[in-house]
Amino acid sequence: MFHTSSPQEIMQGNELQNPVVQILGSKRIAGNGEASERFRLLISDGKSLYSFAMLATQLNDLQKQDKLPQYTIIRIDRYTTSVVNRNEKGEKRVLIIVELTVLKEGSLVGEKIGDPQPMTDTPSQPASTLAPSRPIDTGSSGGGMGNGSSYGSANRSMSASSVASTQPISDSLTHPISSLSPYQNKWVIKARVMSKSGIRTWSNAKGEGKLFSMDVMDESGEIRITAFKEQCDRYYDMIEVDKVYFISKCQLKPANKQYTSLKNDYEMTMTNDTIVQECKDVDGSMPEIQYNLVPISQIGNMEPNAMVDVVGMCKDVSDLVQFTAKTSGRELRKREITLVDSSNASVQLTLWGDDAQNFPTSTHPVVLLKGARVSEFGGGKSLGLIGGSVMKLNPDLEMAHKVRGWFENGGSEAAVSSVSARTGGAAGVSTEWLSFQEAKDKNLGGGDKPDYFQVKAMIHTIKSANAVYKACPQADCNKKVIDQENGQFRCEKCNAEFPNFKYRLLVNMLIGDWTSNRWVTVFTELAEEMLGKTSQEIGSSLEYQKEEAEKLFASISFKSFVFKLRTKVEYFGEQPRNKTSAVSVAPVNHTEYNALLIKSIQELTGVGKN
Repeated sequence: MFHTSSPQEIMQGNELQNPVVQILGSKRIAGNGEASERFRLLISDGKSLYSFAMLATQLNDLQKQDKLPQYTIIRIDRYTTSVVNRNEKGEKRVLIIVELTVLKEGSLVGEKIGDPQPMTDTPSQPASTLAPSRPIDTGSSGGGMGNGSSYGSANRSMSASSVASTQPISDSLTHPISSLSPYQNKWVIKARVMSKSGIRTWSNAKGEGKLFSMDVMDESGEIRITAFKEQCDRYYDMIEVDKVYFISKCQLKPANKQYTSLKNDYEMTMTNDTIVQECKDVDGSMPEIQYNLVPISQIGNMEPNAMVDVVGMCKDVSDLVQFTAKTSGRELRKREITLVDSSNASVQLTLWGDDAQNFPTSTHPVVLLKGARVSEFGGGKSLGLIGGSVMKLNPDLEMAHKVRGWFENGGSEAAVSSVSARTGGAAGVSTEWLSFQEAKDKNLGGGDKPDYFQVKAMIHTIKSANAVYKACPQADCNKKVIDQENGQFRCEKCNAEFPNFKYRLLVNMLIGDWTSNRWVTVFTELAEEMLGKTSQEIGSSLEYQKEEAEKLFASISFKSFVFKLRTKVEYFGEQPRNKTSAVSVAPVNHTEYNALLIKSIQELTGVGKN
């Protein structure tokens, strides 16, 4: 019934086809968390006892559900072997059972078969003399044993020469990611790159440095790898997302969970000895990157800092904005992307640096995001990229083709609600379309927090006389300055005098819809967008060329825009006053607005209801 001397042959590195063994005992080995729990088995082939057998973690449930009791006979359908270092006891080969079939339940067997004897504890042979083992498939998402015992890490031994940078690494030497621990250093993983960060540089009292990190995966799990300085220079350009690499000789240490959400107790750091080789021949055992896609409409209900995978059509792209950070003085680049999908919702994606610079503005690509971070401001949700995020444009994937098909077959004209719109109310509620009369009837702004709504309104009157003020020239201060009338301008906030100032816009305009009018304040950045001029140009015109300035303000009078407004009742003395300011102003998209009107008419008349 049994394969003759199965454990003995496996220990010597020979590969067997579907060996049959009997389970004579089991032992639970606790790790750090359920994901790292393992079970060690005592198995027999009728002649030899072997106590260095382990269940792959995806088979743990069989043991927990008592489906592998004493005396059970199993067929090992798939296995791998690894070598652990037991210090003064030398190396020991461990059998990891990846797939099995129960041939006869233990209760039906009821006894030990044969008179098996303990195997001689002989040292393991070097891996260079071993027959290649089968592909590994532990299916675990955990981070290894993590308990420091000799069973905590499943590693095959290999000679140092086998990973020389000039010699290709073979599949026979690879180890599952889930088997790695800091107690082993002779290992090679074969992994697919899920994501790669940009290069981050820093400078402090200790010196300068740079790093990048990448998240990799195999069929057993995932792990983060960070490269510093020389390794950053050596491998950054070589590493590409989605490609598969052999990686060896990195340092393992406990993962910093503050910076990664990967399901692994460890992370890697590259060293001077690290070797990375691209795997040209990728077989079907290497899994593809998985995406847990979420409809854009659901992002509004997610918590801030949550990570999300999403695919959407790029509907709008803002101009590239370049500015100087107030705190660090660094030059920054930023661009806003609006994504939509068939959930009839849109979300704003903020891109920085090279991502913002290189984003195509002349086309409407499908954007696939993995591991984007959700941010919240004013009740609206937006997305951003962090170190482990991946952005792909027009990927050749079914999910991307579906969203493009939806967009090109009516989706581009559909009325969508923005989960990024600021609401001031409950998170995830998009900005309501209201008339001024409806906003008044709802007493918006009368509560403890400001309220937000959007309206299509026409500009009736602009107070141009006081549309600008002279502000402190400091980059991080916009306080109004006092003209000392001696060529100096004093800023009370900075407690300093300057020979110059900068203009800031504070434009009060009366806007109205078909129900009512309201005075609103439009601040510098929005006013510059509406007027197409900088604050300095507008301020100079008002001071030296008033006729030109009046023409500029007249150019937007009696034009309609979509205003997103913030409203809050504030008290001046004892008098309440509803202060309303614009948080965004956009030209009217008549296709979208008409779709909104048609939808409103249908709701009012009951047309289209079942």
